[in-house]
Amino acid sequence: MLAEVAQAFHLPVSQVYAVATYYGLLYTEPVGRRFVRVCESLVCACAGATQVVDALGRRLGVRPGETTPDGEFTLEVVPCLGACDRAPVVLLDNVLYTGLDPSQIEGLLTGRLQPAVPGVVATIGGMPRVLTEHAAVTGLHRLERYLERDGFAALRKALDMGPEAIVGEVKASGLVGRGGAAFPTGLKWQLAAQAPGQPKYVVCNADESEPGTFKDRWLLEHNPLAIIEAMAIAGYAVGACQGYIYVRGEYPDAYARLQTAVAEASDAGFLGERVLGRDFAFAIEVRRGAGAYVAGEETALFESIEGKRPMPRNKPPSPTTAGLFGKPTLINNVETLANIPLIIRHGASWFRQWGTPQSPGTRLFCVSGHAARPGIYEVPLGISLRTLIYDLAGGVRNGRPLRAVVLGGAAGTFVAPEQLDVALDFQAPAALGATLGSGAVMVFDDSVDIWEIALNCARFFAHESCGKCFPCQLGTRRQVEILERVQARGARPGDAELLRDIGLTMRDASLCGLGQTAASLVLSAIDLWGVPQERQA
Repeated sequence: MLAEVAQAFHLPVSQVYAVATYYGLLYTEPVGRRFVRVCESLVCACAGATQVVDALGRRLGVRPGETTPDGEFTLEVVPCLGACDRAPVVLLDNVLYTGLDPSQIEGLLTGRLQPAVPGVVATIGGMPRVLTEHAAVTGLHRLERYLERDGFAALRKALDMGPEAIVGEVKASGLVGRGGAAFPTGLKWQLAAQAPGQPKYVVCNADESEPGTFKDRWLLEHNPLAIIEAMAIAGYAVGACQGYIYVRGEYPDAYARLQTAVAEASDAGFLGERVLGRDFAFAIEVRRGAGAYVAGEETALFESIEGKRPMPRNKPPSPTTAGLFGKPTLINNVETLANIPLIIRHGASWFRQWGTPQSPGTRLFCVSGHAARPGIYEVPLGISLRTLIYDLAGGVRNGRPLRAVVLGGAAGTFVAPEQLDVALDFQAPAALGATLGSGAVMVFDDSVDIWEIALNCARFFAHESCGKCFPCQLGTRRQVEILERVQARGARPGDAELLRDIGLTMRDASLCGLGQTAASLVLSAIDLWGVPQERQA
């Protein structure tokens, strides 16, 4: 098969093999007709994923990574499946099952177990409803329903405003990227618009792979046409005629709905050679990832779309100068783009009525773990972490004491109970050495072992490192070795200093954000609690 693919695309077999062996969802050896994929990332691990894996292994007679003798099932342990509010999670035949326990394994394998229902989008009184305004509306992913709620009105208005006015409105809104980097969106649009060269591209980064994060899944499945409308507006603003949506392979429902939404929008004239009858052409192609966390890094994502291994590029040049296929490219994540039609339709001042002057607007936070009411919460930027967890999400389940919060996902940091009054904006967490990151808020009670969480996170990064730069390639593995030894036999004198030295080296010398944040959780644990004395040799 690899030789056939290589021949069809006029490529060396070695290049095809290099790509195929990199992705977690591609295989070069025979596998089962059906896949059972169990998430064992942070929240799922604490919710009993290991017991689910063990029960599946006993029932199927295989270990993770193996296929049953009859060729029916392949059992896999995988990174985050993006449904952390309903852990533990299993993906069987591309169908999501949540909240599993070992007693449900037989029903899962025989088709008697009901698939997952949509996740909870909290509708708390007094909180703004911007991106979640139509959370209760069913069928919004279809064009007819979207048009009933002023769908594509922003695109019509944008085509009348002109490119410069659109960019100016986005800049005035103060919107910054919601994917983690928090770069000013309007400035990025301006740089892409001013960049010389054609063609230009607009890319939606829908590769939501950060453990603890599941908001983009909901946006893509519930309201994909808003993302399409935003991309068309962006294309007009920066002078691009082609867009790409790169959605992670573990989101089959989102991929299917995006495909349908693009087709319906194209048939209705909202995409195509003459958008809404104007002298503006814009098309969108949906690309599906194949299981690689690093593909969420923007330049690695470009490499993946181009058919290569998703390895980050050196910067500069920036994507707005030389991005996809070496051309000027505007790339934004899903939540960022979801705000665009609303900003264009209602204006920048409308958007700035929420949040703070430095961090305007609302933010979607993904609350999971031992929270009493896990789910997606839309809140104005600037409220405290304590308010989000205790006033909105109901505090810690069963009234247990809070042990810690992981803010920002696996690439984030621990926040101790005494630090919960930190404001959730783009400035205040920095005083704690933290960031909002992807919007993940993982709540852990006093039953958890902080260092077991840190080890889980370290293993995740060691598995997902692309290996391009030595600080990350070697540092992530060395970090795992030390933490495994600490958990198994106790810490040696100097382990804390060694972990800190490795972490700071990765932070300062790694090529991309994966390596730069791979030690963040470990470093924050050392700062807050130190290496446990009772484990020291």
